[in-house]
Amino acid sequence: MEYREVLDRRRMVRAFSPDPIESAVLDRLLSDALRAPSAGNSQGTELVVLAGPEETARYWDVALPPERRDGFAWPGLLVAPVLALVLADRRRYLDRYAEADKAATGLGTDAAAWTVPYWLVDGGMALHTLLLGAVDAGLGALLFGLFAQEAAVRAALGIPEDRDVVGVVALGHPLPSKPGRSSTRPRRPADEVIHRGGW
Repeated sequence: MEYREVLDRRRMVRAFSPDPIESAVLDRLLSDALRAPSAGNSQGTELVVLAGPEETARYWDVALPPERRDGFAWPGLLVAPVLALVLADRRRYLDRYAEADKAATGLGTDAAAWTVPYWLVDGGMALHTLLLGAVDAGLGALLFGLFAQEAAVRAALGIPEDRDVVGVVALGHPLPSKPGRSSTRPRRPADEVIHRGGW
């Protein structure tokens, strides 16, 4: 598939077939996600991957327990065969920017020194690479956040407290589903958001 087609076809998918993703395809998608840019080559993006109904149930049982599933708008999401949690390790960035070739930046001392936390930027780029890779592989994907369930999910999956959860990506073979509420919002025109030569 050509790059332009991948961009044009990328949508958030909210219903999946339970059919598994071929392991070689999944491995390639995960490996490609980790090839996303990394500030200072810090390599602080990590993935927790849950594949198959037993593993994904460990996520859903705490993030959306069975007693809360009645009336859930997207029940087809719950059967996605893979959930990938994208994590960011800020300590790797602080340590990397304390090294001799980066120390002059002053960013190796404290996370508060970063006006833009690049560990989250890099995690977002890995997420986007995963979303685009899914389309290229003929799969569907959905990015969503943990919000109030983060502590419970961290505990259930053993995610260390020093890792930031950037988001969760559901992956699988897409089925038709109703679009999300936000999908009808028009895109802002390019001339409203692209400021050439200055603001």
